[in-house]
This record gives sequence, C-alpha cells and structure tokens, in this order.
Amino acid sequence: MVTIKDIAKIANVSHTTVSRALNDSPLIKPGTKKKIIEIASQLNYTPNYNAKSLVTQRSYTIGLFLTSITHGTSSSFFVETVKGVNQIINQDYNLFVRGIDDIRYYSTIHNKRFDGIILMSQSEEDNDFIAYLKEKQIPCVVLNRDIGDPSIINILSNDREGSTQAVKHLLQNGHRTIGLVEGISGFKSSMERREGYLKALIDYNIPIKTEYIIQGNYDMESGYRAIERLLSLDQPPTAVFCSNDDMAIGAINAAFARGVNVPNDISIVGFDDIEFARYTNPSLTTVKRPIEKISTLGANKILQMMSSDNPSEMNGEKIFVETELVIRKSVKPLL
Repeated sequence: MVTIKDIAKIANVSHTTVSRALNDSPLIKPGTKKKIIEIASQLNYTPNYNAKSLVTQRSYTIGLFLTSITHGTSSSFFVETVKGVNQIINQDYNLFVRGIDDIRYYSTIHNKRFDGIILMSQSEEDNDFIAYLKEKQIPCVVLNRDIGDPSIINILSNDREGSTQAVKHLLQNGHRTIGLVEGISGFKSSMERREGYLKALIDYNIPIKTEYIIQGNYDMESGYRAIERLLSLDQPPTAVFCSNDDMAIGAINAAFARGVNVPNDISIVGFDDIEFARYTNPSLTTVKRPIEKISTLGANKILQMMSSDNPSEMNGEKIFVETELVIRKSVKPLL
C-alpha cells in the first residue's frame, strides 16, 4: 500500500508537506501542491483514515440515528431520510445508520466515534438520547419532531397543519363522515396528525365519532385491516384520512378486495407523498411532507457545526419546512 512517506520520497519533500498538500492547506505553494497531487494520483494513493483520525482527533464518521428502523419506520420514510443526508455528506465522511432501540449502551456513542449525529426523531422516548448527546457535547441536529429545546437545531414539518389541510379538503368536497387511520401510538407524528384531523372536524362543527378512529401501525397491512373494519360498520364513512401513504395504499387495496371502488364508494387521502403515491390506482391525494429536504437541511447543518471551532456554542434554531396538499384522483366530490 502506498503511503504518504512514499509520495514524500518521490517528491523530495517532507511527509508533513505531503499531508498538508493532500488536505488542500493554503500553507503549501500551488506548484508544490499540484506536483504532490499528481504523484499521489499516479500511485493510486488512498488516504488512511485511521491514521488521519489519530492526527486530527476526528473520526470522519457521521451518525444517522432513527428512533427505530424495524418498528414504525416505513421503507419509503427510511429511503427518503438516507437519500437526503447522503446527497450532502461527501466522500470524506462515513455515514453510520442505526436505530436508537438497537443501542444497548449509550456509552458506545462518543466523540472519538462520531464527529456529529443527525437524529431523525419519531418519539419522545428519544429525549434521553438527546440529553446524552448534549452532555457529551457531540454535535447534533434533530429532525422530524418538535423537541422544545432552544439550544438544539431542530428541523421539522408542520404535520398538524398538513393534516388539517387534508381533512378540510375532504370537507370542502362535501364529506361529513370521515374516518382516521392513526400512526403508531406514542409517536409524535401520530399525535400531530390526529390533532390536525380533530381540528378540521371541530372547525366544521362535525361530530367526532370514536368508531371512525382506527389505530394503525404506519404499514400497509395496518391500513388494509383498518379499512376492513371501517367498511364493516353499519354506517361506513364516505372518506378516510390515513396518517401515512403506506397505510393509504393498504386501504385502497382492501377496498378493491371487497369490491368497493375508490373514490366512487369511498375517498382516501394519505400523508407523506411517497414516490408510489402517484402510481396507485387511483393516484393518491396526499400531503407532501418533504422528508428528503428536511434530511438535506439537517446534513448541511451538522457539517456547519462540525466545521465550527466551538460547535457546542452554536445557537439552536427551529426550522419549519412547509407541507403541501397534492390533489390527485382518490377523492370524489359529494357536492
């Protein structure tokens, strides 16, 4: 394996000069830098990040943590999260992805292992992990959930407003009996979307019927089962708001299996606007929640923190990324 010392010998300079040149140091003359880079390229030199880490006291690893990867995180949500972060994190860093529920001991998370952490938080249970990161002064950005801590950079969408907008779209189209398929119990997103649903009904003076509110699990199967239950009622709702698109897709399939037409017999609205939403039959009216954009902003912020001389002293901020109602063909006007 080619080392910095090999390059230094050929270039007739010190290995310190080579190291600085390869790290684009302004202390090295442009001509010398160009010569060293050309030699490194000809020798197919690959940096030894373990050695580099010892010198710089950095791990060159960024952690991307979710509340859980196996429980309550749909494949589309996971892909959008990783995709957004990966667009920004350059080749100088390794990206480590893990669910918090897979961590046995927080003591394995420390500054020598991670230069910074992006947390896609879905539950208040993550608060202990956030407190630990603050205590250990590990640069951290929290996405997706309002944590109410002004000292931390917090990036999220307004799920409650987006849900209200979705249900009001149904109300404006003449629907008065509207079901809700909830997300995982205890998840902040589930509570926010439920609150948005309830607010829309209250604003229109529509009675709230508990039998129309079904617990889901953020996966297609729970959406499928929920619609089966709603369609079995003596008076099924004319429309259903599903707290994410995966459950809405399951709901459309359940209706089809029972010979119920969407949207002629029942209208269905989702939340997230995943890629598959436009390809369902009918195409799904949903709320666009820009997870990829939120993740991209989070990655930019963590890089800014890591490049700061005192990342722990950077001011916290709350950034809202607006949701947007995307109208397609899964809602029938009853007016």
